[in-house]
Amino acid sequence: MAVTQAAVARVKWLAAPTSGAWLAAACARPDLLLIDHAHCERKAAGVALQLMFRYPSDMGLAQVLSPLAREELEHFELVLQLLERRGIALRPLPAPAYGAALAKAVRRDEPARLLDSLLVAGLIEARSHERMALLAADGPDPELRALYGELLASEARHFGLYWVLAEERYGRELTTARLQELAVVETEALAGDCESPEQVRMHSGGIDQPGCNQKVKKTF
Repeated sequence: MAVTQAAVARVKWLAAPTSGAWLAAACARPDLLLIDHAHCERKAAGVALQLMFRYPSDMGLAQVLSPLAREELEHFELVLQLLERRGIALRPLPAPAYGAALAKAVRRDEPARLLDSLLVAGLIEARSHERMALLAADGPDPELRALYGELLASEARHFGLYWVLAEERYGRELTTARLQELAVVETEALAGDCESPEQVRMHSGGIDQPGCNQKVKKTF
């Protein structure tokens, strides 16, 4: 799937766009980004399964998240196969503070906990989609451009599913208001840039600060 820069649409879930500095670092160390990407897909499957186990009586949640988890694992296997073809071993990497910062923002009491959990999962998917679109458009490696381009549609569908799950349970007004608050937290978690390409991750620092005050709106 070919993606041009002009086709990279702004993801309006996000309060600020990714910076050129992040993209440059990502293009400089594609091996690190691939390893981290594999971990991200595995973790995304785990998040979906965790929600299913936490709320077993919510059958609508299971109906959506079970196939989503399977698809995340398929993506993990796809990235793992590419790593193997390139002779790159999957290994642990120091994680950025991004995930921990978003997890800290999730309220602990129900029903707020489920709403926040759904929206945080959706924000992570939205940021992944935005950054994969940049790599699909501007990455120097044709094979990696094809990989990220292939995953764009499913990443967009995933954050859309999390939105639908939240809106069905909490209504559009409450969901939108809380999304705007969490989108600010997500942006703050990405403040600053990597000190070197060695630190680049799919969710490492690197955003354009002037966009931080923009409103967040639903795009589908």
